[in-house]
Amino acid sequence: MSDMAATRGNDVPAHGVPFGEAMKVWARVAALSFGGPAGQIAVMHRIIVEEKKWIGENRFLQALNYCTLLPGPEAQQLATYIGWLMHKTKGGLFAGTLFVLPGLLAIMALSWIYVLLGRLTIIEGLFFGLKAAVLVIVVEAVLRVGRRALKNSVMVALAAASFIAIFFYDVPFPVIVFGAGIIGYVAGAAGAQPFLSAGGHGKVGARQVADRDSLLGEDTPEHAKPNVRWSLTIAAVFLALWLVPVAALYLTLGGDNVFTKIAIFFSKMAVVTFGGAYAVLAYVAQQAVDNFHWVTAGEMLDGLGMAETTPGPLIMVTQFVGFLGAWREPGPLPPLLAATLGGLLTTWVTFTPCFLWIFFGAPFVEALRANKALGAALGAITAAVVGVILNLAVWFALHVLFAKLVPVKVLGASFDMPVLSSIDIPSAVLAIAAAFAIFRFKIGMIPVLLASALAGMIYYLALGSV
Repeated sequence: MSDMAATRGNDVPAHGVPFGEAMKVWARVAALSFGGPAGQIAVMHRIIVEEKKWIGENRFLQALNYCTLLPGPEAQQLATYIGWLMHKTKGGLFAGTLFVLPGLLAIMALSWIYVLLGRLTIIEGLFFGLKAAVLVIVVEAVLRVGRRALKNSVMVALAAASFIAIFFYDVPFPVIVFGAGIIGYVAGAAGAQPFLSAGGHGKVGARQVADRDSLLGEDTPEHAKPNVRWSLTIAAVFLALWLVPVAALYLTLGGDNVFTKIAIFFSKMAVVTFGGAYAVLAYVAQQAVDNFHWVTAGEMLDGLGMAETTPGPLIMVTQFVGFLGAWREPGPLPPLLAATLGGLLTTWVTFTPCFLWIFFGAPFVEALRANKALGAALGAITAAVVGVILNLAVWFALHVLFAKLVPVKVLGASFDMPVLSSIDIPSAVLAIAAAFAIFRFKIGMIPVLLASALAGMIYYLALGSV
């Protein structure tokens, strides 16, 4: 079917959803997208599949499984995919951008408050409270992803090996991911059952909508069918949008400039961070804290608290990291201007590749889904990511709960050992309370974060009055 044949009027495709109406729906999805990728995907499913019936369950899961194969934030990429499926390239651009925009604005505003007012007692107390709750949320993420990914002893062993490699031996995150992917691919191609039964998604929502009962139906829209020429053209456009600014920064400012470092590091992150938002955070924490020294461990937790309590992708925390990195190395620019530009640059090089992956690869998604070896690679990567997220949880716990850490080297392994007498009692109490709220009483993440932030503010105000 041609574009003209698929269009009624100026802006109403054959499936009957006007572009303007669709953008209002995507704005609503973005505004409600709290709570990390699992919550965001559930919101998307409820609105797009169950309520609007734009697409059916199988097509939604097909898109989700493809996005899970990609590096970067799967929820934002899923929004881009569905937007593209419904309204071609402009639909994908608007859906993906609207998904990011609320978080971008919120994190930027909170970053300004953080550097300008962070020394105020009430602001210090707010972030003190958030740290303890975020620690528990990361632990909950380990358990949630583990339940989905560790379906047999082989996957458990992969997760354990991943944790040992990154925590004790500082093996870089990309090496772990690619190593697990290669193991999974080879094992899947050889027909190894433990790998073939791993990975993937089950049902997402409470109500299932058949593809034939959706507005889009079972047929593949003409623009969504494989077209090598179109894929190569769109890939060239987005590669230029992504990499030309990076090259320009390198050529004009040099490799040692903070903006060049931000552009290169987060561009690399956009390519290698398979496994979801918490895997991204583990990689960023490993590099931004220990290598580049853009943020401290406590500041990384503060940024994660911001991202957990604002709409949009969880990896918007990377914007906060870039903001503080440029704030500390502003060069000739005013610090606040440099920080703002650093945050925006981080967001640009983080999310521009996401559009590239979708627009280039989505037409070939059926072929990818049918490849059992690729599915096995995904399962192995997801299992390895459980170990990476566990490393993130332990790393956060050490820095939140203990004031003093002692480097230890044993049999080639190196790690930080906590000094038990340096435990931060108030942080431990808040973390235990948050754990009871989440695991025992099943209270939602947002109420727990807000309650912890309020408790932190009250505690700091009480200290200040003593």
